[in-house]
Amino acid sequence: MATAEKTRQFIIEKAASIINQKGMAGTSISDIMAATKLAKGGIYGNFENKDEICREVFTYLMKNLNEGITRVLQGKTSYKEKLLALLDHYKELAVNDVGGCPMQNFGAESDDTDPAIQSMVADAVRFTQNRLSQLIKDGIQAGEFKDTVNAKELSIKIFALVEGGILTSRIFGNNQQMKLIISMLKSEIAAFSV
Repeated sequence: MATAEKTRQFIIEKAASIINQKGMAGTSISDIMAATKLAKGGIYGNFENKDEICREVFTYLMKNLNEGITRVLQGKTSYKEKLLALLDHYKELAVNDVGGCPMQNFGAESDDTDPAIQSMVADAVRFTQNRLSQLIKDGIQAGEFKDTVNAKELSIKIFALVEGGILTSRIFGNNQQMKLIISMLKSEIAAFSV
């Protein structure tokens, strides 16, 4: 990686938790300068503007989130195990992840202000829901889940409930409601398992 690319990546990594916590509007270039120890010229020499930094930060956060999910799913031999492991991962992530879910944070802030990031968040939501849907479809194909399950509808339900659980975990500072949500989803999975 060239020096300019390393510097750019360094800025993205240092800015990621700040922007995810404080928001795009709430994060100033001064915040990023303080975190990176770079002058304003060092920041703007690598990025056109703060909007570009925000887009790159969202991409970086989603890459890390998806890599974490991939690690959780590895080694699981059945689709039911994968689905349950994914739910457990979200339960822990709800209180342990710095700043919360980037889809929620960037989505809430960009819905009326930044069409580019709104589009990126929409793509991330679709990707996440499709991954869930595919796990369920694969489980049906493997004979692990009843074929009466609507994979698309269930993936939307799981996504919405988990995102709501993340929100309440962040608001209340604990994952009690998330635990209840995960427990209800696990019961539903048990009910349609073969």
